[in-house]
Parts: sequence; C-alpha cells; structure tokens
Amino acid sequence: MGGDHAPGAIVQGAINAARHGLPVVLVGPEARVREELARHRAGQGLPVTVHGASEVVAMDDHPGQAMRRKKDNSIRVCFELVKRGEACGMVSAGNSGAVMAGAMFVLGRTGTVERPAIIAVLPTLKGQTIMLDGGANVDCKPVHLVQFGLMGELFSRRVLGVARPRVAVLSNGEEDAKGTDLTRAAAAALRLAPIDFRGYCEGRDLLAGELDVVVTDGFTGNVALKTMEGTARVVSEYVKQALRSTTASKIGGLLARSALQGLKAKIDWREVGGAPLVGVDGVGFISHGRSDALAMENAIRRVRAAAESHFTAEIAEAVARSEELLASGAAAAGAHGPARRAAPRES
Repeated sequence: MGGDHAPGAIVQGAINAARHGLPVVLVGPEARVREELARHRAGQGLPVTVHGASEVVAMDDHPGQAMRRKKDNSIRVCFELVKRGEACGMVSAGNSGAVMAGAMFVLGRTGTVERPAIIAVLPTLKGQTIMLDGGANVDCKPVHLVQFGLMGELFSRRVLGVARPRVAVLSNGEEDAKGTDLTRAAAAALRLAPIDFRGYCEGRDLLAGELDVVVTDGFTGNVALKTMEGTARVVSEYVKQALRSTTASKIGGLLARSALQGLKAKIDWREVGGAPLVGVDGVGFISHGRSDALAMENAIRRVRAAAESHFTAEIAEAVARSEELLASGAAAAGAHGPARRAAPRES
C-alpha cells in the first residue's frame, strides 16, 4: 500500500515477479488488494497470496508512533511474516522511516550492531558501488561508521559476489588530515580491520567504479544520493533538448537510439529496485516512493537473492570487533599520528 503509484503498480510488479516463478505475499487491506488483483487479471495458478492487514502507515505518519499505535499496519505485518519464517524478506515503497522502525520493532538488531543502515546501490562506470548509510542515521558516531564499513563489505562479498570488496570513507579530500573527527576516527579503525580498506574517497569517486563500498553518515549519504538523482535528471533533459534542437541532431538521435536506450537502462534506478537494510535480524528492502511495476519486480528479485545468501547470519560476527578496532585505531593515532597515504593525487 506504499508509494506514489500504490497499490496498482505494486500489485502489477508482484504479478510480474510471480510469472517468473517468485512466490509473493501481498500485505494490505484484503478487499482492496484482491480488487487490484482482479483488475490486473492475475491468472489462476500464479504463486501470489494475500495476507490481510487492517491498517496502513501514511507517508506523514510518525514512524515510531505508527508502529506503536497501528498494531496491524501492513509494514509491521510484513516483518512479522518474516520473523515467523512465513516469508524470506519484505519490500515496501512506503514510509521509509516506518520500514526502518518496523524492522527494529519486530526483527531487532543483529548481535552488537548499534545502528542498522540503508544500503544505496550506485551504477558506476565499472559495475556497481554500494554506499551506506543512505539516510537512516543522520547523527553518527565513529563506531557506527566502522560497523557500516564491516556490514557493507560483507554484503558486497556475500550478496553481490565481489571477491574482495574495496572499502573507503567518504570525505572532502583524499589526504588523511582531511575530513572530520568522525571520519578520521572511523578510518583509523577500518585500517586495522581484516578488509581491503582504501582510505578516503571524494564525491567525484562515487560513480567511477574504483570502489565497492563507500561509508558515510546518513545525512551526507542522503544528500549525495539526491544530488546524483537530480543531476542525472538534468543531464537527461539536456541531452533530449540537444537532440531535438536541429534536423541534423534529430537524425543523430535516431542513429544513436539503441546506444542511448542502453545508457538509460544502465542508470535507471528502477533496475536496482530497492535499498536493503543491514544490521537487522532479517531481510528488508526500501523501494523508491515513485516505484512502478518494473522497480517493484526488480526489488522482489533482490529480496529473494539477499535471503538466499543468508548474509544476515554473518553480520553479528562481522561487527563483533568494532569497538576493539576503534580503540586500537585511536591508540595507534595517538602514538604515531595518522598513517599517510602514498602519493595522494592533487585536489
């Protein structure tokens, strides 16, 4: 029931996924959901079932209060199905704060994880980079960034299949002296972790494809995401205007149509489908509020893939030493000063 085009686009996306053999449970007001299924003429035999939930979390509802006051809301019911093992994971295009709150209320945190995070998947020149946090945690401590780095490295390795993920902390320069107390402390700890830590990266590195995991706080991460989204939209409009400006450019546009369509598909956020939560004891994905049927279908595919990887079972072990790493990093910095990177490029 969440998203700008719900429930129609959500139901259609579920039907599309089911037609490819993925069993789906639709959660929401039962009569309304069944009405949508009938409207979309979902054929008999598709692995689509309906689980009733009498309440819905609105976009302007306070996440925590909605979880407490609306006990039978569809987001909470989804997570309860996951907790009971009746579903392998959940996805929602609704109130993202409520999805995070529902995951915390029902599933709980994994092991010693202090703050679950949202993973944003970025299309790059050489595949994909994940960035976390994408907006769940505006105010962070060094231990949170350290845990984000360890969880992101595990997700990249176990779910995305990267053999040895390259991890970096987002900063305002590559030199160790740059950044804030937060980023410097996190970087010092991550240098001691058993991962391929590459130090700092800058905003211009996010889409270059030279890194697999970028760590930042939720405020910075969300601003970066919205900036990239807005830039992509503006550049796309510039290209359209240029290709329509003259007869010659129109002909050139027709000749380049297949290449432009390939480019569009590569940077289309709908191909990603949704942003996974990490640090909670189960699988949950947050989709864009503008999700259409294609975005929802892809999100369902990714939920299934994440659940089959069983990465959540390894999160607790991955972050268990985060406090120890942070203390060791602080001690090393105090004794020797921050380690210098060799030959940093000019800013």
